[in-house]
Amino acid sequence: MKNENLGIIFSNMHDSALGQLTESRTTSSIPFGGRYRFIDFVLSSMVNSNIYSIGVIAKTNYESLLDHLGSGREWDLARKSGGLYILPPYGVQGAGVYQGKIQALYGMKEYIERTQRKYVVMTDTDVICNIDFNAITEFHKEKEADMTIVYIKKKLSKDVKNATVFSLNGEQRITDVRMLSGSESEQNLSVNIVVAEKDLLMRLVSDVHSHGLYDFDRDILQRRLDSLNIYGYEYKDYFAKIDNLKDYFRANLDLLKPDVRRQLFLSNRNIYTKGADQVPTRYGLDSRITNSLIADGCLIEGEVRNSLISRGVYVGKGALVENSVIMSSCRIEPMARLNYCILDKNALVTNKKILSGSENYPNYIAKNGVV
Repeated sequence: MKNENLGIIFSNMHDSALGQLTESRTTSSIPFGGRYRFIDFVLSSMVNSNIYSIGVIAKTNYESLLDHLGSGREWDLARKSGGLYILPPYGVQGAGVYQGKIQALYGMKEYIERTQRKYVVMTDTDVICNIDFNAITEFHKEKEADMTIVYIKKKLSKDVKNATVFSLNGEQRITDVRMLSGSESEQNLSVNIVVAEKDLLMRLVSDVHSHGLYDFDRDILQRRLDSLNIYGYEYKDYFAKIDNLKDYFRANLDLLKPDVRRQLFLSNRNIYTKGADQVPTRYGLDSRITNSLIADGCLIEGEVRNSLISRGVYVGKGALVENSVIMSSCRIEPMARLNYCILDKNALVTNKKILSGSENYPNYIAKNGVV
């Protein structure tokens, strides 16, 4: 059966919130889970939902994203019809780089309108989940909604700024849209996954753009709430929304929990990524591993506890890595000690150095950094 959905992925709407993680890369290409990138989760979810026409809207620092996605072959998107499109940030001549989602969608108006799909499924990439977009589309049809927004129930930390939260009635129709910065009480938090009928969406985008506005949540959801039937779809399985470095750290270490892995890595809904030819990891005679995930191509001669180790990492003799996230090709030399740390790609921790952070404030070492 032909799928009615066009997928639109915004690759870096939240770069500024993620600080040093996005200094040299876009949000969608941030490494995660030892072998994946952020975009792998929403892109795989779309493919698993039989969405095979997908546009990825780029903005800045997207060289690593282009390298990662390539032709889309790993996601079965190297196709003659449909497939994967990388959409540049300059959609309208003379308009410059887009400011918000409205400008981005208007710039891609020709690409979106020429598709034969009836619905548009839009998502950001600062989310870690394995979501069935078909279920959301069916909910959207049943409610005869103009727009459906996915939300989760969550308390907002004080670090979260301008989160979009909803009030809903008993029929799941959204009755109020607010912007909050931190909240002690549980909120219906938007995760920026939207389903809308294509023609209606583009009419709204064109109208809002013509008035010089560009913010999707404020200028469509809030302003048009009374005139549109906007519904909320609650997602109840594992979902991590990465708003800051602390969220990133926690979401990585969540993978050490078997229940989280069971919800993310389903036998019938795989998470796909770019392949890498790596030799198996080697473990020294004195190495010790406790409650950790270690990718291919590593050499572990020291001790690793409660940590996530990416491809090609070296942990020297007598070194101890605990409660940490180590990205690919890092080198931790003998007798070094790491606790509550994030090491970005190619970082080096020299002999006998001691690095420590905390669960709420992990010690971050930048890409190619040397300590």
